Amino acid sequence: MALHKLVVISLDSMGFRDLDEFREFIPHLDQLIKRGTWVKRVRGIFPTLTYPSHTSIITGQYPAIHGIVNNTKIQPQRESPDWYWYRKDVKAMPLYDVAREAGLTTAAFLWPVTAGSKINYNLAEIFPNRIWTNQVLVSLKASSPLFLYQMNHRYGKLRRGIKQPWLDDFVTACAVDTIKNKRPDLTLIHLVDMDSMRHRNGVRSPQAKAALQRLDRRVAKIIQASRDAGTYDDTDFVILGDHYQINVDKMIHLNMAFAKQGLLTPIKGKSTYKNNWRVTAKTCDGETYIYTKGYVDLNKLKQLIAGVEGVERIYSGAEAVKLGADPKCSFLVEAKPGYYFTDEVNRPAIVEKVDPGSLGTHDRYRAVHGYGPNQPNYFTTAIFVGPSINQGKEVETAHLVDEGPTFAKILGLHYPAPTAGQVIPGVIKSEVK
Repeated sequence: MALHKLVVISLDSMGFRDLDEFREFIPHLDQLIKRGTWVKRVRGIFPTLTYPSHTSIITGQYPAIHGIVNNTKIQPQRESPDWYWYRKDVKAMPLYDVAREAGLTTAAFLWPVTAGSKINYNLAEIFPNRIWTNQVLVSLKASSPLFLYQMNHRYGKLRRGIKQPWLDDFVTACAVDTIKNKRPDLTLIHLVDMDSMRHRNGVRSPQAKAALQRLDRRVAKIIQASRDAGTYDDTDFVILGDHYQINVDKMIHLNMAFAKQGLLTPIKGKSTYKNNWRVTAKTCDGETYIYTKGYVDLNKLKQLIAGVEGVERIYSGAEAVKLGADPKCSFLVEAKPGYYFTDEVNRPAIVEKVDPGSLGTHDRYRAVHGYGPNQPNYFTTAIFVGPSINQGKEVETAHLVDEGPTFAKILGLHYPAPTAGQVIPGVIKSEVK
């Protein structure tokens, strides 16, 4: 039996600056900060993308160990590659499996990389990526089928496919229902409203601020559900971000530079290219991996990349491993703020301005993430509150990988292998062993 129940609410793209500058507009989060412990500046991982970040949060490991090195897979012939949706791709033990093995009940709502997992009540984050399937079929296969059916039956009217803010309204309603009626020991909730608004409209846009205020109200509803269930006094809550974002107005299509050197072959009339590449860029938005096959002169390749406008830094494969990124890459390349990478070929130029009219279409953004975590003012953040948590405290800094081990201690659990992250000092009351 868990020491306490734990509810983790991820507000995708919430940064330290959101809580630092907008406290007066988010009364519920403001109260939680006052009543709990605010871990102010949380340093992300390489790359600061949603799927690697959430997997690092829940395993306490860096991508080099847990294996979720990107949001999407290397599929050069697909304009929309598959995402790392499935639990089977995770090579480290996630906390929800640790909890299950200890006999605890678990629930997850669009928590990344949980499709096909053994979570008791699971609405997996996945979307149909083939013309012959649809949302209902892929979700049923990836989630807890009966649970998904019941939630869709009760609350499906709230959603409009995967569009925001309606999707978060649906997820919140499902989470509230489950906390009230199932009382799981560990609940993981992923809300994406603000991330979507930032991608489309910019980091500090009115739309992003309005999304933050909606998220504040959703958090209040979820906490109220535990009161209604009679579990509030025994529940710890964590409200966290996974990364922040940076405004952009230019795209870098590195694969076009490689095509000019004969290192890959574009598919005529498409933005994709053939599988017989010798060098490929695989975007992480603010960063990109470079992969090579066979013999390639890496010094010449590095010079080629370094000469492209908007490239800020090139990490070698060995440096990428030390940073916790994909050990299979030859380089990890970082863009300057204002620039981001795509995988596309057959574009007008290697570096291209984002057409405002294209915003909201595939890979066309006003703001992105995926940069290295050393960018200035690029921290995410976390609030801990509940019976296990120190009240009215602030912790200045932590690492994203420290969050999972801190969750484990709150629940009285232990990962089966040592984690890169450590329990965050100063968050948990000293009497909680």
